[in-house]
Amino acid sequence: MAKQLNKTLYRTVLIVTFLAINGLIIYGIGAAWAFMNTGADKTSMLHLEVPMDDVYKPGLEWTDLDNPGRPMEEQALEEITNDYMNAWHVRNIAFKKNDRYGIEDFYTDSARVRLYDNIDLNIKNNHWYKRTTLNHNPALDFYTADGTMVVFKDYNVEEYQETYEGETLILKEKDTTSYQVMMLLEDGFWRIRHLKEIPNPIDTPKKEKRNIQAKLDKIKRQRGLNYYPKDSPWDTFGKRFNDTIIDKDFQIIHDMGLNSIRVFIQYEDFGKNRVHAKKLELLKKLLDKAANNDLDVLITLFDFYGDYDISNWTLTHRHAEAIVNAVKDHPALLGWDIKNEPDLDFGSRGKENVIQWLNQMILEIRNWDTKNPITIGWSNPEAAMNLSEEVDFISFHYYKKPKHFIASYNILSNLIPHKPIVLQEYGDSSYDGMWSGFLGSDEKQAAYYKEMQGYLKKKNIPFLFWTLYDFEKVPSSVAGSLPWKTKKQHFFGCLDSLGNKKPSYYELSIENK
Repeated sequence: MAKQLNKTLYRTVLIVTFLAINGLIIYGIGAAWAFMNTGADKTSMLHLEVPMDDVYKPGLEWTDLDNPGRPMEEQALEEITNDYMNAWHVRNIAFKKNDRYGIEDFYTDSARVRLYDNIDLNIKNNHWYKRTTLNHNPALDFYTADGTMVVFKDYNVEEYQETYEGETLILKEKDTTSYQVMMLLEDGFWRIRHLKEIPNPIDTPKKEKRNIQAKLDKIKRQRGLNYYPKDSPWDTFGKRFNDTIIDKDFQIIHDMGLNSIRVFIQYEDFGKNRVHAKKLELLKKLLDKAANNDLDVLITLFDFYGDYDISNWTLTHRHAEAIVNAVKDHPALLGWDIKNEPDLDFGSRGKENVIQWLNQMILEIRNWDTKNPITIGWSNPEAAMNLSEEVDFISFHYYKKPKHFIASYNILSNLIPHKPIVLQEYGDSSYDGMWSGFLGSDEKQAAYYKEMQGYLKKKNIPFLFWTLYDFEKVPSSVAGSLPWKTKKQHFFGCLDSLGNKKPSYYELSIENK
């Protein structure tokens, strides 16, 4: 009986296995047939799991679309533009990886030859490149009647390149080059046939003169704080956004005799390179409430952002461009702070990489906004020497003992005597628990501010203290999860988490001083 059961089980396993193998064979043949009969997807060809706009998005504006022959259709222009950008992206990847893959999809036979030769030479010399383009300004020359060829010039293309030999960076360079471009429509692709360098135009568009002196004068009189709502710290524009609460907070700040606040925008929270319209509306609401309470607003961009690789520069540019253009004319806007404490990324990201990213971001924002000044929120006065010539005013943070403050400030102001200098962050925690050795207290916090405010008043130094409220919850992304680091972060406010005034409130309030 047992032997018969074993035979039956054995036969059943064989049959099931046979059917499974045949099923897999049939599935494989079907998949192959579907692949052979399906058009190629450009995104997959580029080894991209996300849309092109999420990996490479330089600024591009057609400056001329007049055509003596066939008018340029909107759909055709979009396809030409997309494939032209794809061609640049593929070229950048090819020189980074020294890989030919994808080139044939966006370059004709003759155009590929030079690219392939360059790749072979790079491999021979052990060279590779990180490249990106920042801005394109194409102008149409000719579009054929049959819609299969387009010729245009791309003026003043801003290019940035890092050259490596093995793993060693040997050169960084930024250049502006103009090109004559011919593209052919082949098999549904617009492919580059010619990409030839031409002289840059002699007459370049005149840039609008910057007019920021009135804002700089305001900055010299800045008396304010770094702001988060008490129930949503480090998440001002999140799900708990409430403009009624914000309005009440701004009334408190105004009643303290203060005139400005600093707020923070996180790159991912606002949608990365595809900035959410809803977030922009919330930002505008906050600015409206600030204006209603006679408060100026310094906006800090790219909070919690830390990727300075040139491959992602264009994405951060589109992020900043959307925000800057959305609110640059708002009456409450005081200026732009590019990044909070970027010097803390020097060790992990490389100082040169961080500085280059910051410098380029300054240039980009100046192109979009000629009315508002720009700064960088350095973590200490020593770091504030970086890019001091490029920013419009200097900002630094200070969390050391008050008695050393004037000496540090004097060194900085003597080295940079010609620009306003703002103490953008400073403060003291009143936490009195075991993780501070029971050394903190509300009274010691008030004494700290009494000493600091005396120095600031004597030197007439603009300031933004940290912060309005104590917080019941602090995200682990801010100070980690170790209690001796996080506990004190809950108690930097001049109001406690219930909104009651702490002794430090009276030292910071200047309404009757």
